[in-house]
Amino acid sequence: MGASGLGSALANCINLSNLTLYLWSNQIGDEGASGLGSALANCINLQNLTLDLADNQIGDEGASGLGSALANCINLSNLTLNLQQKQFICFGL
Repeated sequence: MGASGLGSALANCINLSNLTLYLWSNQIGDEGASGLGSALANCINLQNLTLDLADNQIGDEGASGLGSALANCINLSNLTLNLQQKQFICFGL
């Protein structure tokens, strides 16, 4: 299933306004991060998001995809995002 599968399920939760996901150290890569972001962009009522993706394998492509998708969350007023990596590889945000 992975992060993209989780994102697909979350995309159906259109009335979601608050979400906290602790997904650190789950081997999520670029595709999973981008897919999760795209799905969250469909949560049009999302106002508060805490997303902990630390210690995964998200590179600049995944970080950029996630950031671009989250930019479409027009009602998002509070965002806490952790992309801390063992190696600094995120240049997309």
